[in-house]
Amino acid sequence: MVIVPTATTARPDPGDGELALTATALVGIRRLRAIDTVRARIAMAVDLRLLSPGERLPPSGQIAEAMDVSEATVRRALTSLAQDGVLERRRGRNGGTLVAAEPRLGSVGETHAYRRATAEVHDLIDRRLLLECGVAHLAALSASKTQLAGLRELVDVMDRAATWAPFHAADERFHLAVAGATRLPSAVEQYGLVLRELYRFYLPYPLEYLRESNCEHAELVGALTDRDPVRAVAVARRHVTTLHSTMFVGLTPTDPRP
Repeated sequence: MVIVPTATTARPDPGDGELALTATALVGIRRLRAIDTVRARIAMAVDLRLLSPGERLPPSGQIAEAMDVSEATVRRALTSLAQDGVLERRRGRNGGTLVAAEPRLGSVGETHAYRRATAEVHDLIDRRLLLECGVAHLAALSASKTQLAGLRELVDVMDRAATWAPFHAADERFHLAVAGATRLPSAVEQYGLVLRELYRFYLPYPLEYLRESNCEHAELVGALTDRDPVRAVAVARRHVTTLHSTMFVGLTPTDPRP
């Protein structure tokens, strides 16, 4: 599927309350309320056609876990996005929240704070790459059988995920578990800080793309099981480097859907 151009919207005035960005772009998204971060991430996914018209969203509890906010916040965000014409809410047994058949693109002003964070996101990806390669190398030398079994179980969980929300939650647990396999608590702490900061920018993605990503998770577990740090680092490097082109900072309105 091809991502269609988004509608042109005016950039918010620097004095517009929550959208005022007086420091770096990363500080800008931190200034947003939790509800606005949910609105921005879902709206951007719709704008980029990562979420397709008519596509059903996961239950609000799963979205809350994936985006690290309360379920009440998610419910409020979904309601407001429906009012904006991005989503639609249906009642009844077959009801739920879906992307509108003809969603209003470019209509959510909070997305500007994310788009202005391009340089910060690329920097976070590079920082994660440096740490990820070191983590993969050390985990290949230190992972226990129990830890390897836990990683394989998480790969299976992601394979069984029915939507992007439970996949994303398991993805975070997987990468933190790889870091834990280094048996270096301080390294886990530093890696976790960068990982969670970058996860602030993750959008909902098509499940077929996430399945491909999980193939790399399985490759990494295979390298760790074989005690092969060189192969583990190669997989980790490929897995993170691709984020420069597959996260929203690398997508344009004419890019193919990943």
